[in-house]
Amino acid sequence: MRFLSSNQHYIARCITLAQNGLGTTYPNPLVGSVIVYDDKIIGEGWHQKAGEPHAEVHAIKSVKDKSLLSQSTLYVNLEPCSHFGKTPPCADLIIESKIPKVVIGTMDPFSKVCGNGIAKLKNAGIEIEVGVLENECHELNKRFFTYHQKKRPYVILKWAQTQNGFIAPLKKEENRPVWISNKYSRQLVHKWRAEEQAILVGTNTVLQDNPQLNLRDWAGEHPVRVVLDRELRIPTTYSVYDKSVKTIFLTEKQTQSNHENLIFETIDFSHNRNEQILHVLYKHQIQSVIVEGGQKVLNSFIADNLWDEARVFTSDTFLESGVKAPELNFPPDRIISMDNDQLIYFKNK
Repeated sequence: MRFLSSNQHYIARCITLAQNGLGTTYPNPLVGSVIVYDDKIIGEGWHQKAGEPHAEVHAIKSVKDKSLLSQSTLYVNLEPCSHFGKTPPCADLIIESKIPKVVIGTMDPFSKVCGNGIAKLKNAGIEIEVGVLENECHELNKRFFTYHQKKRPYVILKWAQTQNGFIAPLKKEENRPVWISNKYSRQLVHKWRAEEQAILVGTNTVLQDNPQLNLRDWAGEHPVRVVLDRELRIPTTYSVYDKSVKTIFLTEKQTQSNHENLIFETIDFSHNRNEQILHVLYKHQIQSVIVEGGQKVLNSFIADNLWDEARVFTSDTFLESGVKAPELNFPPDRIISMDNDQLIYFKNK
């Protein structure tokens, strides 16, 4: 078991609190904060929703005896903001509260904050410590960091495969999905949809399955549907056209009109297609996307090395023949058992 120093212990608590906001804070990062007096937590909070108070504000407000703030240390996993957005700067509130010391997990990569929040606190005479559990803080906000540093969303590849490596039968009798994974795995997929900002599929997947690509087995916000349809072959009677969820079609056709929930973006499918896709999603302020398929789309992201994480369900079922699953030729990061399914995580390191 890893031994944590007191500073690491409190930053770990910040990370735990911050995780409560996954799926509800976009485009803001996940942030938790605790306030410690005499080695005891006297206040804590996390950022709950974009446009609402930040973690530091909740933590300071939760302290019952405000006179203790001038003798306390504030811990936060990400650098406090220093600019006016939808809410006032957290750095200003920390200064006004006369908190003498702030311990920060990692700096904020967002250009309007990056180093400025720390500088403002230092200039006010506050003692600063930066870089506590920094790797864990980066992992927590991997979507936010990828978006701001690489100028693209965090890409999660996801598929389910049979024990003998097929993701679908060659032919189907009905225009609906063939379930390979079990009901627990399928519910987990809906939880993931609530946590990520977008879900991407190719033309053939939509034509074969007519998927809704929304949330049904979990509460939360529907992800943005992203559909690759080079020639706009998908009939407008299909679910992806129902306007119930924001849907972005990527196509080579240029004569389409946009609706609030139905947007057409033109890209060149013959050259650097996936880079263009991610650029469009970045433009729409999408920080994470689940790529669900089909096979050609998944393999193209692997071939272009434009992915960050893969989540692969392997069931105990067999198909005599079918569509071959993508392959990742390196060891998995971890494996989890889910009844008769195995969930295998890969990280692109």
